Amino acid sequence: MTNETQTLSTPSGETSPVVTGTGTRPAIIADATAQHGGTIPVQTRNERFTSTDVADFPAVTGREAGWKLTPVDRLGELLDGELDGGRYEFTVQGDGASTAGWTARADARVGTAGIPEDRASANAWSHFTEALDIRVTGEEYTRVTVRRDRFGDTPRAAHTIVEAAPFARGVVVLDNAGAARLAENVEVLVGDGADLTLVTLQDWDDDAVHVATHFARVGRDARLKHVVVSLGGSVVRVNPAVTLAGSGADGELLGVYFADAGQHLESQVFLFHQADHTKGRVEYRGALQGEGAHTVWIGDVLIGRDAVATDSYEQNRNLVLTDGTRADSVPNLEIETGDIEGAGHASATGRFDDEQLFYLQARGITEEQARRLVVRGFLESIVQKIGVPELQSRVSAAIEAELAGGVR
Repeated sequence: MTNETQTLSTPSGETSPVVTGTGTRPAIIADATAQHGGTIPVQTRNERFTSTDVADFPAVTGREAGWKLTPVDRLGELLDGELDGGRYEFTVQGDGASTAGWTARADARVGTAGIPEDRASANAWSHFTEALDIRVTGEEYTRVTVRRDRFGDTPRAAHTIVEAAPFARGVVVLDNAGAARLAENVEVLVGDGADLTLVTLQDWDDDAVHVATHFARVGRDARLKHVVVSLGGSVVRVNPAVTLAGSGADGELLGVYFADAGQHLESQVFLFHQADHTKGRVEYRGALQGEGAHTVWIGDVLIGRDAVATDSYEQNRNLVLTDGTRADSVPNLEIETGDIEGAGHASATGRFDDEQLFYLQARGITEEQARRLVVRGFLESIVQKIGVPELQSRVSAAIEAELAGGVR
């Protein structure tokens, strides 16, 4: 477990945060690089360099803190190449209180939820021409599902805005399937008093590559439930960055994933308690089976200096089903105020609980059936929190199909 909080030291001996901006790299970064022998110290989580221009980020080598656990050699054009940022085909199911269409890159909302912190996110931002615009406007509960399954094999960039109007209530599902080589940014704007659930389902073809950053900003007394379900794809990296910006904001960040042989599934989660009386819960669970299955979860929680009376907790749990797998799990917690309700984090990775297996087998259940029951129960604790019965059934069936591939 790693907990790191540092600022850059100036020649005068004073400390100064890393300045963020758009366009060019701040001079303080260059000064600090020279001062520290070419190595920039670890920064406080919300003080990382940001830019919407891919040219402002150096080439990714795989040695960077944000990329060292990612198979960057399998990302190819998503990091460095030209991307098709035009419109793509999608289908929508919803009602009149939820809409999905296109909006211009010049839309004033673009960039209000967050700005890229890494090269893949900036490359997607640099190339998109229009943003998919999904809106939830009614105070009566509503739901919209956007199915995206026709990206094809062309390297693509995408940008999506999901906006819940003040006091609106609803669920948005981004249902991803088929072939894809996709880098994208999703901006989530939750208005004051709104209640939004956003579910992103990665059910890609086996050779798909998907790198995404989700920026979210949650208003006063508003609630966001953000759910990441990653099952298919060769390399899938979905990084949520949620800011609880309004007093009384509530953020619940959930994730469930199942990695097979050779598959890399990753989430780097950032929850920023910016305002007072905010509440945050982060819980991700995953299972791994097969040679070379690799999962990465990095959870950063920052309780800002103005976030008094905050209540926050994050945890990640991984169940290893076979030899030859690897699960990296790193929870981080930074607290900048002493006036909080509570904060904590936890991480655990392990094999089956022998006592659970013995209990089930003692009641006439075979060892194979017992193992599958344990895995289903382990992951279902997250699946049942999605809150969309049809989607929960679909995810449960997909997990069952993964288990049918063999739990040894």
